[in-house]
Amino acid sequence: MSVSSELITQVMSLREQLRYHNHRYYVLDAPEVSDAQYDELFQQLKKIEQNYPELQTLDSPTQRVGGEAISAFQTIVHTVPMLSLGNAFSSDELKDFERKLKDRLETTDISELEYCAELKLDGLAISLIYENGLFKQGATRGDGATGEDISHNLKTIRNLPLQLNTLNPPTLLEVRGEVLMPKAGFDKFNAEAQLKGERLFANPRNAAAGSVRQLDPNIAAKRPLAFYAYSVTQIEGAILPNTQYDVLQWLKSFGFTISDDIKTGKGLAFVEGFYADIQQRRSLLPYDIDGVVIKVNELAKQQALGMVSREPRWAVAYKFPAQVASTVLESVDFQVGRTGALTPVARVKPVFVGGVTISNITLHNMDEIRRLGLHVGDTVEVCRAGDVIPKITQVLARGESSSLIELPACCPVCQSPIVQDEKGVIVRCSGDVYCDAQVQRRLAHFVSRKAMNADGLGERWLEQLLEKGLIKHSADLYYLTAEKILAANIEGMGEKLADNIIAAITKTKHTTLQRFIYALGIRGVGEGTSLALAQYFGTLEAIKSADEETLKQVPDIGEVSAKWIVAYFSQEIHLKQLEQFLAAGITWPIIDIEQAQHQPLVGQSWVLTGTLSSMGRDVAKAKLQQLGAKVSGSVSKKTTIVVAGAEAGSKLADAQKHGVTVWDETQLHDLFAQHNV
Repeated sequence: MSVSSELITQVMSLREQLRYHNHRYYVLDAPEVSDAQYDELFQQLKKIEQNYPELQTLDSPTQRVGGEAISAFQTIVHTVPMLSLGNAFSSDELKDFERKLKDRLETTDISELEYCAELKLDGLAISLIYENGLFKQGATRGDGATGEDISHNLKTIRNLPLQLNTLNPPTLLEVRGEVLMPKAGFDKFNAEAQLKGERLFANPRNAAAGSVRQLDPNIAAKRPLAFYAYSVTQIEGAILPNTQYDVLQWLKSFGFTISDDIKTGKGLAFVEGFYADIQQRRSLLPYDIDGVVIKVNELAKQQALGMVSREPRWAVAYKFPAQVASTVLESVDFQVGRTGALTPVARVKPVFVGGVTISNITLHNMDEIRRLGLHVGDTVEVCRAGDVIPKITQVLARGESSSLIELPACCPVCQSPIVQDEKGVIVRCSGDVYCDAQVQRRLAHFVSRKAMNADGLGERWLEQLLEKGLIKHSADLYYLTAEKILAANIEGMGEKLADNIIAAITKTKHTTLQRFIYALGIRGVGEGTSLALAQYFGTLEAIKSADEETLKQVPDIGEVSAKWIVAYFSQEIHLKQLEQFLAAGITWPIIDIEQAQHQPLVGQSWVLTGTLSSMGRDVAKAKLQQLGAKVSGSVSKKTTIVVAGAEAGSKLADAQKHGVTVWDETQLHDLFAQHNV
């Protein structure tokens, strides 16, 4: 198919416009167009590139997510990989760390091993290169193997030495450390930004990370950033001291800032004492931390211990428990989910906890409210579990005008009666397909990436289509036309966008049975269960007609899930929708049941944790499922293997706790290569 010069000019113009708007959005945080206008430009370019593949380029905005800031930074290959640290969340896990050191070092008296204890600064890890004493280059960690060159911004940090304070510098020196924004500077910066009506940063870490990833160094220069050094990874033309502690003092003599809280000592009693002291003084420190770092002090022993799963064996991050604060419970709302479950959500007086401002907290169910004894008006304690998820932990004081939290008698959206589940814990709206909240959330689930994957059809457009009466349930999507959408006069909707929405919906007609079953949103049927159903039965008709006893023969399907599946396919309205789906032309490849049930990983449960730099967790998950494995989100005694990438979290600790085999990314690659997936 020949390509006209006009089309080439149009493609170049669209790319230039998208790059410009990406820059305004991602770098300057000052967008000039609405999301709808941007989406229309994006879909125009995407459609042209689909029709004319020869016009596709690797740097096209359709080939990546993000703004010019990402592509403008040069990629730096780390000569020495920037490792992450393993985590310990308890004394038992710390003991496990020391036990492994003892085994590796083959020592009989581990109590004589000396540690260097430091703070775990909560900033952005970076690497600095000095040649003959002069600052040459600075880069982010990135994926550990490659990072981004941010030298132009690092030069603006006032305490970062551009020339080493020594007459005899090493010919080459690589220093690792953390860029952060001290608390006082963060508070002042946000206060000034608020007066100017500018966007505020949520916490000092986000402020530091956002500052050093600016294209314009003048922006970074105005931010109160600081650099703290913590290690040396490359050196030529000089000899390092023998211990971690002495290396840090050596760096200090060169002009680097190091933490004031660095100590050495022997045994876990020393470590626990340092941890307790820092935890007590945490709020008084000039910067945010989220734990302490314990390192084997002697560099020769560090070398002997080496690394595993992209983390050093000679160091561990001993993390603090969740941070807490007090606030007032102002009200409780009930949200309706896609299966009708009513979830109470606490609206609290905004409070800053663990680096973010919290105003909404999920209470899960009425049992949780009763267990805590919550009343509206109470002063409550709030923590961020794992420093991430906000949670109310207890009532601190009863307010003078506190009132009971009562379960609504009917759905707050459609006014249908509510019903309790078998255990009396979860209450649900009985409106089902007649409840707008359930319908909207089911639609969002149906088109989501892991379900039918209708790219570009977000919740905003689904809400508009519902409000205009164009759709009432998921099957209606397949009977939409661009003409119907345009006739509804939806704000921000143009001809191109309407065409693209129809194209996105049409593309989903070719799917898999597993995706389709998952997209239906049947209670208790997640990704793993839908895959098990597809592999066991092979056809939709067989799943529809299966009774509870037959369903219970399927791996991972118990009595409750079997009841929900049978109940779903027993309802006339669902059967009618299935007929509409099939009549609209939804198809999937035929499944060979014999082959599916004899895949090499059938019956195995795998867990992925951390960052898989070469393929991403979604790709790895799909390949494992292709081999018959169930990929779970949590670790248990039944887990077969945990694959741990960079920045592996608590799941890695859970694997060690349960004695589950842990693989790294290389072993996973070898498995996929062995089975040609």
